[in-house]
Amino acid sequence: MERKYILLATDEYIAECFEKFFKEFDNVTVHRGFFEQLENVDCLVSPANSFGLMDGGMDLAITNYFGDQLQKRVQRYIINEFYGEQPVGTSFVIETKHNKIKYLAHTPTMRVPRIIKGTDNVYRATKATLIAIEKFKEEINSVALPAFGAGAGQVHPVEMAYQMSLAFKHFENPPKSIDWDYARFRDYEINKNTR
Repeated sequence: MERKYILLATDEYIAECFEKFFKEFDNVTVHRGFFEQLENVDCLVSPANSFGLMDGGMDLAITNYFGDQLQKRVQRYIINEFYGEQPVGTSFVIETKHNKIKYLAHTPTMRVPRIIKGTDNVYRATKATLIAIEKFKEEINSVALPAFGAGAGQVHPVEMAYQMSLAFKHFENPPKSIDWDYARFRDYEINKNTR
């Protein structure tokens, strides 16, 4: 069964950007609204900070929905596995202990809340999420992802949707081999709009 991805668009412009950049992906849909409205989602993705402090923006909504126990377990995981700071470009999946949405993918887009426009953080966060979910020991058939960086990070919705869609493209089409031509083109492709 092909995994399904649901992109969360909290306003109409973000929804339009997602639809434009993800039109080639048959397994991706756009939800106009919030994660609390979704049915039948296995995994929710948190647009996190590196310290698991889930007290603002969408992370606050996640804490309110799942309870503070999830934040405490996320922070314990960060202490145990990342020595107290989870780098941008990593993601891990943890059980929520909730009967509606079973898993959370904790994925930092920034160390602490700050503007991240002009960076490739959205790409790195998206790709890390896709890999973490793929490698997770339990089956995950549906995933809800936020508009990474479009809130506190102030990444323009066009750039956000471009970077996220590029991460999907690269995840679904890994290279057969790697050389410097490949590396230079990949770097250009990811960062061409951030320079």
